[in-house]
Amino acid sequence: MTTLLPAFRTGPLARVNPVTKLACALLVAFTLLATVDWVSAVVAVVLTSAVLAFARLPWRRVLPRLAPLGVAAVLAGITTTLYGVPSGRVWWQWGVIEITDGSIDFAVATALRILAIGVPSVILFLTIDPTELADGLAQLVHLPARFVIGALAALRLVGLFMDDWRALTLARRARGVADRGRLRRYAGLVFALLVLAIRRGTKLTTAMEARGFGAPGPRSWARPATLGRPDAVALVLGVAIAALAVIVSVSTGSWHWVAS
Repeated sequence: MTTLLPAFRTGPLARVNPVTKLACALLVAFTLLATVDWVSAVVAVVLTSAVLAFARLPWRRVLPRLAPLGVAAVLAGITTTLYGVPSGRVWWQWGVIEITDGSIDFAVATALRILAIGVPSVILFLTIDPTELADGLAQLVHLPARFVIGALAALRLVGLFMDDWRALTLARRARGVADRGRLRRYAGLVFALLVLAIRRGTKLTTAMEARGFGAPGPRSWARPATLGRPDAVALVLGVAIAALAVIVSVSTGSWHWVAS
């Protein structure tokens, strides 16, 4: 994690405060979650793609990280097509599987909504430095400093899981442990990784308490979190994307409240 993500923290998005990026992602997400139509999702996908095209990100490294999101959208679309709420013309039916006009429309809307919410969220979080996000949440959002610092420390340890997994695999292979049985081998590795994570977390907690991170009262910050013109531009773009998605959907008669 610490060796891959800095490559994405370049370009215009690097000058935007992580709190603003988080606010923009949540704004678009909650707007799209309020409706189940496909028009608003298409508008959001097109607009966010146009904005992110100017972000100057290394797309050869971004696209592999978006691949699981595409797979999730396709699987959700197929499942909704087969088992969605039937309505309109019936195209094919077999047992509990029924493909209708309504299930197809809902499947398209679901798949597009996953992309519309997931793509900007993944890209924005790739450009976020965890330390800057913690500074912003504590100083601008005024979340409890103890909680923010603890979450930051835990997040820093996540990047070590792959290295730990690789080291445990090589060590067990060198000792000839669990050479047979893939399921048994993975179960042993998961348990060993869990024990290692608990031990490391306990040591980190003790070290942080010894250095005064859990002390009561206000604390100082090495890097002040501020908001500037890039944050205002990003927030305006986020509001514009959400508003245009709603306006186009309502004007075309496609808006449908998720609760109705």
